[in-house]
Amino acid sequence: MTRLLRIRAGLLLSAALLSGCAGDYVKPDSSIPLCTLETVAEFPGKQITGVAVSRQGRIFVSSPRWHDDFDGLSVASLSSDGSLSPFPDAAWNAWSPPASTLSDAPSATPADPLNTWVCVQSVHIDLKNRLWVVDPASPKLAGVIPGAAKLVELDPRSGKVNRIIRFNDTVAPTKSYLNDVRIDTETETAYLTDSGLGGIVVVNLADGSSRRFLDNDPSVLADDGLIPVVGGIPLRFGGTPDGPPMVVHSDGIALDQVRGHLYWQSLTGKTLHRIRTKFLREAKLSPDKLAAEVENLGLTVVTDGMEVDEKANLYYTALEKNALILRIPDGRQILLAQDERLAWPDSLAFGPSGTLYVSTARIHQTAWFNSNSTQPDPQTQPFGIYKIKLPLAVRQLPQRP
Repeated sequence: MTRLLRIRAGLLLSAALLSGCAGDYVKPDSSIPLCTLETVAEFPGKQITGVAVSRQGRIFVSSPRWHDDFDGLSVASLSSDGSLSPFPDAAWNAWSPPASTLSDAPSATPADPLNTWVCVQSVHIDLKNRLWVVDPASPKLAGVIPGAAKLVELDPRSGKVNRIIRFNDTVAPTKSYLNDVRIDTETETAYLTDSGLGGIVVVNLADGSSRRFLDNDPSVLADDGLIPVVGGIPLRFGGTPDGPPMVVHSDGIALDQVRGHLYWQSLTGKTLHRIRTKFLREAKLSPDKLAAEVENLGLTVVTDGMEVDEKANLYYTALEKNALILRIPDGRQILLAQDERLAWPDSLAFGPSGTLYVSTARIHQTAWFNSNSTQPDPQTQPFGIYKIKLPLAVRQLPQRP
């Protein structure tokens, strides 16, 4: 009953937002000027999903093994000349799937999937300047390779692998796809979204133990019947009107460590949720009581990547708008940047001196959603890393009580 009331309240809030704003409640704000998008690097033919920026300004990117033409570079550091170098080294990027399981060419000597990158989705730098890599280990989204799903901590300066947290099939079942991670450096806890099945994975970094939460809860599941249209392309596999729709559950995630809130949203969904992290660390809390603590924050946009700053301002990408959105603590959603180059803005990362970095994955233009299996023109439509300088008006917004 509690869960039903929560869902109903969220729907009423969403309806109120929509009716009050003529169907589009993301608005420019005269006090916050639109940001100019700056090119950091562009990669013709190299799909990038994840981006992370260290305290020293070093940039790291990740690329998932989704298509036959994958070049083998899963995690890389970006050089000043725009080139990519395997990180932490070539050995960690050496895995390739056996020909018996996938169509890719086999390796002469197959690398151990437990200690190499298999299909990396995201990278993240925490407040202690540690680099974290999420490897859901499901190449081509065909299923998790047993024992290979992992969260890896590295030193972004030396490349030293400090620890590998492995997920068994209870935490990362075959059809799961661990997507993004945020780290609470005060409690030493990691929070991950599972976009394959829907769910939140919580890791105790002190002992490496992990648990799944909110399985089958509406807050982590995609919206029924929602088919986003990105760049004029409906997200139906095969690129045909009757193709199966893309369904992606809990995806973008952001941690407000100051106030103890975890935010998330399904990619094929338009409802923002959050929970107090203390409830996710409470081992004895029943599933129903935990679900009752989830807050429905109302409708947003179709989004992939999220971040939150120390003043509880939430930033997220807007796939259908080629844009970045700012949600301030009172719930208003403000258009922060809009540019044609923001073609499927995927991941967000804060950089030094009030900068926000974004990757563009152009997923809607890949063979998944094109009947003729064409990829984006690498000359006119490269994948990229871009950044904006956050306006002073944003950085001076009052703190939330």
